[in-house]
Amino acid sequence: MCGIVAGVSGRNIVPILVQGLQRLEYRGYDSCGVAVHSGGLKRARSVARVAELQSQVDAEHIEGGTGIAHTRWATHGAPAVHNAHPHFSHGTGTEMQEKPGRVALVHNGIIENHDELRAQLRAKGYVFNSQTDTEVIVHLVDSLYDGDLFEALKAAIAQLHGAYAIAAFCKDEPQRVVGARAGSPLILGVGQGGEHFLASDAMALAGVTDQIVYLEEGDLVDIQLGKYWVFDKTARPVQREVRTVQAHSGAAELGPYRHYMQKEIFEQPRAIADTLEGVNGISPELFGDGAYSVFKEADSVLILACGTSYYSGCTAKYWLEEIAQIPTQVEVASEYRYRTSVPNPRTLVVTITQSGETADTLAALRHAQSLGMTQTLTICNVATSAMVRECKLAYITRAGVEIGVASTKAFTTQLAGLFLLTLALAQTRGRLTDAQEAEQLKALRHMPAALQAVLALEPQLIAWAEDFAKMENALFLGRGLHYPIAMEGALKLKEISYIHAEAYPAGELKHGPLALVTSAMPVVTVAPNDSLLEKLKSNMQEVRARGGVLYVLADADTRIESGEGLNVIRMPEHYGFLSPLLHVVPLQLLAYHTACARGTDVDKPRNLAKSVTVE
Repeated sequence: MCGIVAGVSGRNIVPILVQGLQRLEYRGYDSCGVAVHSGGLKRARSVARVAELQSQVDAEHIEGGTGIAHTRWATHGAPAVHNAHPHFSHGTGTEMQEKPGRVALVHNGIIENHDELRAQLRAKGYVFNSQTDTEVIVHLVDSLYDGDLFEALKAAIAQLHGAYAIAAFCKDEPQRVVGARAGSPLILGVGQGGEHFLASDAMALAGVTDQIVYLEEGDLVDIQLGKYWVFDKTARPVQREVRTVQAHSGAAELGPYRHYMQKEIFEQPRAIADTLEGVNGISPELFGDGAYSVFKEADSVLILACGTSYYSGCTAKYWLEEIAQIPTQVEVASEYRYRTSVPNPRTLVVTITQSGETADTLAALRHAQSLGMTQTLTICNVATSAMVRECKLAYITRAGVEIGVASTKAFTTQLAGLFLLTLALAQTRGRLTDAQEAEQLKALRHMPAALQAVLALEPQLIAWAEDFAKMENALFLGRGLHYPIAMEGALKLKEISYIHAEAYPAGELKHGPLALVTSAMPVVTVAPNDSLLEKLKSNMQEVRARGGVLYVLADADTRIESGEGLNVIRMPEHYGFLSPLLHVVPLQLLAYHTACARGTDVDKPRNLAKSVTVE
């Protein structure tokens, strides 16, 4: 979601700030801005891309050694220049209301009591020029300022309710930036030559510094030229570990591909291979020290996730209950955190998240822990994330940086990690023989080659996309293990092509959705050669009998042939339990090429963000 880059340097810091914003573009945003200390407060803001902001910076000769920058994803207030960050405080006198004050500030997160604070500040004479909750923070800091910006920020956050990552500087204190985090990520970058940085993502500082301090929940930070201090939530000074983090900018290079999403789809064979690297056998210890005792004690599994990660959890439920024979529940994190549930301390709580900073999933984890369910494990793509730090056990996927908002390789690597978890739990529960372990490991190791064969189907999917680009609605059908894959396919299509798409278990078709079927409603069907195939064929006949047009992803030996109203793409091979990893790839390609045909912004679809760090 929103991105922060800030810093203090003896050189012009603006190129670093703007470049940092460019590296955070993948998170999604609808406005951006930069502010510097240049004999006072000076800024540029835009509702276009960071490239346009760069043009403003160049035209207005914005330079300075201390600055903050931001990409905003609108929550309070529409995408507009006056709502874009950074925000400035303003004087309380009538003559000062349109002039920059002394504090500049950027903020990620949501302040829940902003209305109450806005009323109090207006009573003091502050005038608001935006609809954002962030402007409340900058005026509040200004109202508390008495010569020490750090003390003003510390006093201000004591009055804030909600989530925030904040960076601010003051015109009266050159070469100083202060920050704070609660519920939203913020890191400290230790640079060379005395320069220091704050950012919401280490990738923003790639090529500038690889020395990173991950600030913990409630931390405050004070960076100045040549020195920095970190304080915990009680305002006591603390030492946080400085880690070497290789956030290479090259990971974000597009290369020969048209979009990042296309690149990431084609990176899946490598991503799966990397995720499985070093897995020479099934062992609970793949998930961390002490995993065996945790798995042995567990009598059920609770999976918490959002969006695409939720669908990977839904797929894993089938594996866990059939292979490991352990009762499994999958919850949408944003729902679970607010509903009354029945806790079981012997439940293994599994969170799934690409970033490890997803606000709803973190809150759901903490809710489960508060109920006494302390046996926790995460499947996550970021080893240094809050989720990994807060869970007892972890399996780190190695998808690499994913720029496209619509997740692809993160999803398939999550499935790989969840399948390993299934096998480890099955082994611990005495449900996995040596022969079965060898068979499943062989299948996993073959997965990169199998994925390559599926990617070769791209030309056929481009032909399908030409049909879909003319449509406004679509249905996706799947049964059993492949129903979550149908849901993921529908999500991908609507995310990036803006075509309304829904997914159903195929057996539910006659219980309502069949009323929607016409020649203008394409029906995508995931048809592996499994025990439900004959039932699925009956569902397909129901569609054809009503004039519907079918687009079927069929295994080679299903004996489903193309014909009038029936379009078939044959998958290279049937893959048993791991079939979902193969069948989702054509659905990704279908969504991608449909979006290309419709001319949408594939990597940055409207209204969406990559990392959802607010509720």
